Amino acid sequence: MKTWSVALLFALLPFAAHAVSRAETLRQVESSMLVKGTIETSVDGSVTSVLLDQPEKFPAGLVDFVQKQVMAWKFEPVIVDGEARRARSPMSMRVVARAQGKDSYVISIRNASFHDDKPREGEAISRLSTRAPRYPEPVLRSGAQGTVYVVAKIEKDGRVSDAVVEQVNLRTIGTRNEMAAWRKALGDATLQAVRDWKYKPPVKGDLADDEYWQVRVPVDFKMDNHRYVYGKWETYIPGPRQTLPWASEQERPGFSPDSLAEGGDYLIGQDHGPKLLTPLGGT
Repeated sequence: MKTWSVALLFALLPFAAHAVSRAETLRQVESSMLVKGTIETSVDGSVTSVLLDQPEKFPAGLVDFVQKQVMAWKFEPVIVDGEARRARSPMSMRVVARAQGKDSYVISIRNASFHDDKPREGEAISRLSTRAPRYPEPVLRSGAQGTVYVVAKIEKDGRVSDAVVEQVNLRTIGTRNEMAAWRKALGDATLQAVRDWKYKPPVKGDLADDEYWQVRVPVDFKMDNHRYVYGKWETYIPGPRQTLPWASEQERPGFSPDSLAEGGDYLIGQDHGPKLLTPLGGT
């Protein structure tokens, strides 16, 4: 597999005392970047053009990589009134880099979606009450930071009847036991808060009559000095992913919860964009 050297922020990833070795850490660390843009497809589902938002913010090599990958994609033709049509769709993807030897990284596209971030009026699910999770004191004292990806099960009355921590990614490195304890503490704090949240369910659209709804929410635990910057790598240690006990749908191939941007409530099953047929991958 071809590798591509990139400047990752490994040196800025905090280490706790007695952290694992650098070699072991490099086998775990990933860096990712959210890339947005627009694609146009032909009547046969092939991509005719791709335009990235603010391409000047990305390394030239990454822009070339994304354009080459996307231009090779194939979609199900978009059918309107019984006829295949040319289509233009928003695109959001997560590009991931993983270490493959010293200063060399394998690049791949982990997830891509092609629907508008702003759903049609009445088709969205919105949070009515929010109690932010408390930063667990032992984790705060250690200086550990991370993001919890939680899925909440929403009932007809808008209450959260169940919630599951799907994945916890850390931005601080420690021993295996330390990182396991941080993940559990952050996950427990998130669940305690999420179970008290209240939502306004969708009132129209394909999902309005569902028996219940599933919402993914990335919850970030960070110090004041950490902020997301579009066009910059985010470096972290991915945690194991848990299967949802009440999942009601098949995920898109290659989907991973950490492909979602922080700060949103993502209604599972709400995807109005064209269907990608090409498997996601890298170079």
